[in-house]
Amino acid sequence: MDHPLFDLINQKILQAEEDGLFDNLEGAGKPLPKVDDPENALINRLVRESGGAPEFVSLSRELAALRAELRETTDRTRRQDILKDMSMMEARIELARKSYR
Repeated sequence: MDHPLFDLINQKILQAEEDGLFDNLEGAGKPLPKVDDPENALINRLVRESGGAPEFVSLSRELAALRAELRETTDRTRRQDILKDMSMMEARIELARKSYR
């Protein structure tokens, strides 16, 4: 079963073609860029262009913050808590890296 908006969308595309809105587009006539992950290429590009980062990158930033806090902390109990958090964070980073590949 077709979506109820397919006809409207196709009509709008045909009208835009007739009006020349697709003429002289940037990159027209050039091959599409090579991508490693064609299924997720659009999503990856949108995330990259909007300043997003893969999960393992943001987790690595959190790990760096924990390391900085560990260097500055003298409280023994807090240091142990930070070390536990760092261990968990490293495991999460490894899982995120594997799922990213």
